[in-house]
Order: sequence, then C-alpha cells, then structure tokens
Amino acid sequence: QVRDRLKQQVLEMTEKFPGFRPGLAILQVGNRDDSNLYINMKLKAASEIGISANHIKLPNTATEADVLKCIASLNADPAVHGFIVQLPLDSDKPINTEKITNAVAPEKDVDGLSSINAGKLSRGDLGDCFIPCTPKGCMELIRQTGVQVAGKRAVVIGRSKIVGAPMHDLLLWNNATVTTCHSKTSTLAEEVGKADILVVAAGKAEMVKGEWIKPGAIVIDCGINHVPDSTKASGKRVVGDVAYSSAKEKASYITPVPGGVGPMTVAMLMQSTVESAQRFLEKFQPGKWTIQYNQLTLKMPVPSDIEISQSCVPKPIGQVAEEVGLFPDEVELYGQTKAKVQLSVLKRLQNQPDGKYVVVTGITPTPLGEGKSTTTVGLVQALGAHLHQNVFACVRQPSQGPTFGIKGGAAGGGYCQVVPMEEFNLHLTGDIHAITAANNLVAAAIDARMFHELTQSDQALYNRLVPSVNGVRKFSDIQIRRLQKLGINKTDPMALTKEEVNAFVRLDIDPGTITWQRVLDTNDRFLRKITIGQSPTEKGFTRTAQFDITVSSEIMAVLALADGLDDMKKRFGRMVVASSKKGQPVTADDLGVTGALAVLMKDAIKPNLMQTLEGTPVFVHAGPFANIAHGNSSVLADKIALKLVGKDGFVVTEAGFGADIGMEKFFNIKCRYSGLRPHVVVLVATVRALKMHGGGPAVTAGVPLPKEYTEENLQLVAKGCSNLNKQIQNARMFGVPVVVAVNAFKTDTKAEVALVVQHAKEAGAFDALECTHWAEGGKGALALAQAVQRASQAPSNFRFLYNVELPVVDKIRLIAQQVYGARDIELLPEAQEKVALYTKQGFGNLPICMAKTHLSLSHDPEQKGAPTGFVLPIRDIRASVGAGFLYPLVGTMSTMPGLPTRPCFYDIDLDPASGGVNGLF
Repeated sequence: QVRDRLKQQVLEMTEKFPGFRPGLAILQVGNRDDSNLYINMKLKAASEIGISANHIKLPNTATEADVLKCIASLNADPAVHGFIVQLPLDSDKPINTEKITNAVAPEKDVDGLSSINAGKLSRGDLGDCFIPCTPKGCMELIRQTGVQVAGKRAVVIGRSKIVGAPMHDLLLWNNATVTTCHSKTSTLAEEVGKADILVVAAGKAEMVKGEWIKPGAIVIDCGINHVPDSTKASGKRVVGDVAYSSAKEKASYITPVPGGVGPMTVAMLMQSTVESAQRFLEKFQPGKWTIQYNQLTLKMPVPSDIEISQSCVPKPIGQVAEEVGLFPDEVELYGQTKAKVQLSVLKRLQNQPDGKYVVVTGITPTPLGEGKSTTTVGLVQALGAHLHQNVFACVRQPSQGPTFGIKGGAAGGGYCQVVPMEEFNLHLTGDIHAITAANNLVAAAIDARMFHELTQSDQALYNRLVPSVNGVRKFSDIQIRRLQKLGINKTDPMALTKEEVNAFVRLDIDPGTITWQRVLDTNDRFLRKITIGQSPTEKGFTRTAQFDITVSSEIMAVLALADGLDDMKKRFGRMVVASSKKGQPVTADDLGVTGALAVLMKDAIKPNLMQTLEGTPVFVHAGPFANIAHGNSSVLADKIALKLVGKDGFVVTEAGFGADIGMEKFFNIKCRYSGLRPHVVVLVATVRALKMHGGGPAVTAGVPLPKEYTEENLQLVAKGCSNLNKQIQNARMFGVPVVVAVNAFKTDTKAEVALVVQHAKEAGAFDALECTHWAEGGKGALALAQAVQRASQAPSNFRFLYNVELPVVDKIRLIAQQVYGARDIELLPEAQEKVALYTKQGFGNLPICMAKTHLSLSHDPEQKGAPTGFVLPIRDIRASVGAGFLYPLVGTMSTMPGLPTRPCFYDIDLDPASGGVNGLF
C-alpha cells in the first residue's frame, strides 16, 4: 500500500514539475555482503517507485576525511533529497560513526539518525524532523491495526539510537504510556505482561516468550537473528526476538520475521525520501519567495549616497540567493555581498513561465542625468518591499572610467541604491577586467599575425602554425574551421597543396581596415591616438592605433547579447577585426583566438547577484556603451530573473541614455535577439530636463544650476514637454504601454510637476506620477509601482520598427525619421563605401545600432526639445558582427573619454583603520 501510494505521489510530482524526480543517495564504505544485500533492496524499491537512487561506494581504505568530503558534496547537491549512510562503516581506518551521521544535512537525513533530528523527535516536533525508518515503519504497522495508540500502555524492549530510543519517543508523542526495558530490567516478563503494544528490538533470538504476552496485545518484532537449523541448506534460519509460534496464540496482531518490519523499514525510507522531495519543492517552488526586506531609517536632509550605503547592513548574499529560489550549487559567493549565478538555473527552470518585463528609460537628459538608475531601484523596492511582489532589477555594471572621471558611480542614489555601492562601482567580480584581457588578446593577435606574415615564408608559417609533435602533424579544431571557410575539405596537414597552404597561413590583413582597438577601463585622453611597433624588435612595422574604453569593446556587447556559453563562443568567432587586401572579412576565428576568448570569459558570462538598500535582489551584468553599442544589461540576467520571479513577478531593467537611443536599441536589438517581449515602458522625466528643452540655459556638470532651474517657470516646462511628448510617442510606436515617472527634485514646485503629469497623459501615457523615491526609498515610488502593475495587465502589441531584411540605408532612415524626427539622412562618402562593403560581405541583414549624441534627438547636442526637418549626417558605418549589429556614426564622438580638471577621484579615499571607502561615487 505504501509503495503504491508513493508511486502515485512521485508520478504527480513529475507531471507538475517536468524533469523532476525525488533523489536518494546511499553512501557505503567497504563491501560487506549484508550491506550490499540491504542496499540492493533499497535500490530496487526506489526504482519501482520512481525515485532516482544513486549508490556511492567508497573503498574500505577510505578515511574519515574521505567520507566527510563525500557527504559535503551530497549535502550540496540539489538533486539529492534523501541521503543515508549505510552502517556499519566497513573501513580499515578509524571512523567516528557519530560524527559521520551528524555530518548529513538534517533536511536530507531520511534515516533520522542525526542529533538534530533525534533531538526534535525527543521534543515532540514530529512534523519538523525525519524519524528513523524502522520506528516509523512500526508505527505505520500499528496504525494499520486500527487500534488507537493514545492511552495505551506500550513497552519497548531495547534502547538503541536506531530503534529503541526513537520508538519510545514516537509512542510517547502519540500519547501512549511508554516503558522502556533493557538488559538491566529485572522484571522483564512482568513489564511485557502489562503491554497493550509491545515493540521488541533487543537483538536476542526468541527472548520474549509467548506466555509473557498480554492477551490481545499488538506485537512488533524488529529482531533479525540466526539460529541453527539442520533442515535448511545453510544450516540456519532467521528468527525474531519474539518466540513467534507461541506469541501468535496470544497476540491480536504480530509481525513475522522475516517479512514484517524489514520491508516496512525500506518502505519508510522511500516515504521519507518522497516527503523530503515534497519539502524541497515547497521550499524552492519557482516563483514562491520568502524574502526578508530591510527597513529604511530615512533622514532629512538626505545624507550623501555613500553615507546611506554604508549605514545599511546588507543581508548575506547567500541568504538573498536562497530567498529567490536559487540552489546552493547555482551560486558562487564572492565574499558576503556579491555572488555569481550559474547558467544551469535556466535549464532547471526552463518549463516555468516568465514574469512581467519592464524597461526603464528616459527623456533626452541633461549632462547630469535624470535618475533612471535611481528610479529603477526605487521601483523594485516599491514592488518588492512595499507591495510584496517578486521583483528583480537588472542593471549594467558601471565602468571605472566615468566612476573616477566626471559622472561618478551608477548605483542609483539617495535611498534607492544597489549596495554596497563601492563594490558595485569598482571591480565587482572582475567581469570588466576579463573583457579588457580578452579584447587585448585579440589586438595582440592581429599585430603579431601581421608581423609574422611579413617576416616569414609560407612554409615557415605553416610549420609553426601546424607543428610536428612527436612526428605527427594535426590541425586544431579552429584550424579545421578556417580550412572549411576557405573551401578546403582536408584534415591531413600533409595533403595541402602549395596554393592551399598559402591561403591557409596568410590572412593578408590590410592595416588600413583594422577596426579592432586596444582597451583600458580608465579615462585617458592621451591614448586616443598612438603609434605602436616602435621597438627595434618590431623591425620598423609601425602603425597608428588607439585605445578605447573597455565598455566600448565588442566583447562587452557580445557578453550582453549572448544567451549561453556556446552562443558567446560563436559570436566571438564571428567578430570581424579587419579586412584582407582582397576585401574579405578577417575574424577572431581566422586569428585562432576564439577558444581562448571563451576561456577568459567563462566566468564573466555568469550574472552577478547583489541587492538594494531595502533587500530586493539585483542582477548586475554587462555594461555596453549606449552609443556605439546597445546600452543594456545582459540578456542572460533578464532571462534568469524572469524565470525566478514567476509568472506574477516583475523584472525591471534599464536602457541607457534617452528613449531614442537605449530604448530603441532595447527593442530593436536586445529583444530581437533574446526573443523576450516587454510589458511596460517606464519613462523617467524631470522638471529640470524639461526646462532645458524649453529653452533654459545650458546645464553643465560641476557648475551650479542657473536660477531658471531653481525657481518656478511653467512656461519653460510647458515648452520643454515637446521632448516628453516625442519620447512617449517613440515608446508607443513599439506597441508597449508607457508610464511616466516624474522624478521630483526639492526645487520642483507642485504646479510644475502637475503640468508635466498633465502633458504626459495628454500625449498618450498610460499614467504619469510624481516620484519621491530618492528621498523616501520604495515608499516614494509606491504609486509608480501600482501604475506599473496596472499597465502590465493592459493589452500590449509589441512590434519591431523595421525588418532586418531591409537594405541598410532604409533601416537607418526609418530610425532617423520615426524615432529622431529627421526629414532624411545623408550618407557621407565613407559611410556609402561601408554600406557597399558590408552588404557585399553578407552583413547587410544585421540590426542597426545608431551611435549619436544622447543630449539631443538630433545629431546636434545643442538642439533641444523635439527638432524636426533636419537631415541626419552619417559619417561612417562600422560592424560589430559578433555582437550582431552595424553601428552608423552620427557626427563625431570619442570612445575614450578624458578626465576633467577635477575628476571624481579627488573625493575618494580609503580609511586605513577600517579598510572602508570614504568619499563620493
């Protein structure tokens, strides 16, 4: 009956959670025949029920440390729900059995032998522990009689930790009056005669005589003993601790030996394993979070960002991971406040529905920024800590260039921050450093390859590229791919003709076409143009080159758009670094560097887990530029977060710069590659930026704001709302509801904010609300969060702006006219040449990633508001083939910022006493 019931329960589990099976691990030390027999019985029972059972066998030379190491591994394995150590431990080395049984995680200790489970049983916490299988089986047999245990007199003979002692506790907490007898009990027959329920586990053959037993008693015989029997082939037979033939005449119920308690013990092991699996599913049910939020202590005036950040005591990041349903083996801790998350979580949750997808963008900003990051954090704090919704923020990792330059950090601000902000803004887990190393490996490979081709013959190159090792030459996998690309279908290095060898060894890179630059994650204007190769060892092969900032590297864009390790590696291989002198694209795969890049980036591809001030989870992953790249955090972080929050939860991600840049690329590039569809756009607007668009004086970083920005001026606000209206129109063009968040500053008046709200609603926003989250945390974004909830239920008809099959020029024109408001575009000669080149090379069907100023809808940063009728000049077009887009250059821009006269690092310092960071980010 028990096995049939368990089989049905397992079937229901697997139907509800496809791919899931209860898991049982049996750890054996040595090779005892009796242990092997018992284990085979357990494995057979598990197989019949549908439990995935794993038998781990250590040799009899195993040490205590070996056993403990194996136990630790099984404790951490989320596929193991029940775990037993087969006793006795058959080892030549001394092993403390108590230490071993207590090393098993209590929540997996289905044998119920750990001190924690034994302690809970003795306290009567029967619903919160595992009961040893033999006593549990005995109780099930007693229940099957239909006799009520409560009020009965029970006698247990034996006091072992495995049967006697837990049996006593179990009967006691089922309200029997219990006496335990043992080897020192002088009146054993008398005590047995009083028992309504008798459980015998003494280990002595037929010690309990039939005449001792009270008429009508229930007798449970747990003994297994061998006695001589000449009629048996083995010369012995198995008997229990009770003289069965005489006892059955007096007992109302009695268990036979063999065939009584033994099979029930195995059945109870299976039952405990299924119960453990059920608890596991209950605890880690996708989308079911039990999360502890942090209470903010708000101060006025609002302290500095770093003071607020350092006043917060973050939860241990392992706790955050557990709260959101991540398994221990899916999390790699980097200290107490940050962790990496394994991509395997996507496979585990592949059948779970996604949550609601929200993107935060903004109107065209001032150089100071309008608070998109702060609003993103405020919104998730409101949804999570105040509305108790499952919610994840997914944000970009900031570059150290702006952090130490003029902009400062990007962790949000006020009472809406990712914490600890100094960890967030500095090295984090080293992803950007990995990108720097990978990028510069490609750059080094380019120049080294050109040097070697210029200084060696075909045969010398071939001998070095395909060396003879122990007399054998062999192509590597990446070299086979190059041969196939060349149309050479040979795998024997000795079979190539001279012409084929020439084609194979010579990339013949045209130095004038190299688009791959070295990178550094520091603002250093003097590296914008350099000469390399000036050492005498380079034999005069110099060329002009440059450094870009790391986050502008195509490797960063690949990281942000890849949907897994394999996809990332393929994208690396497709990256075009230059053209040959015949006009053919030269890729990272041609350079032979693809595998090395994947190795350098194998950890960087895992999203980084952090938290907000109020304890809601955050993924910080990737940080591509928002001009020459798409300016969004990673696809992988979004996908994992959408699975973790469940179908009713929310994932809030941020798109860089204004809606005309970051949001447009989020839709046309990121969503195109990810296959994800957004539910809501949150458009951040400020009175300050709208006054600028209305004709206010220039806003300059580091310079006090003119009085027009600190005094009420409804006329400037009203005029500047043209930009707000256009950005609302841009978002609605993609078929997604728009909620406007008016990020209020203390200098804003109620009338100014009300005017913005009115204009936003008239322009077609789903809703528009004042937000005070910077000063109040999630509480200040509560109305915004409620509006986002309502908007997520509204009809959404998401669509792309263009079909990628359109000609390159038509795609550029569509973006310019529909999103920016241009009358037309003008391609300068270099851009025209690139259109022809990329179309010829087969890259014409890639999406478009416009690289233009973020300070205007047009190409001219001085044109504010919503200019129209202008012609958008396209200076040049470049290709990020691995990332998967073409990026037209509109006007001039630098991919290596410089330091201002007074950089942010003037305000950053280290406290030697505490080791803490002081200053501003």
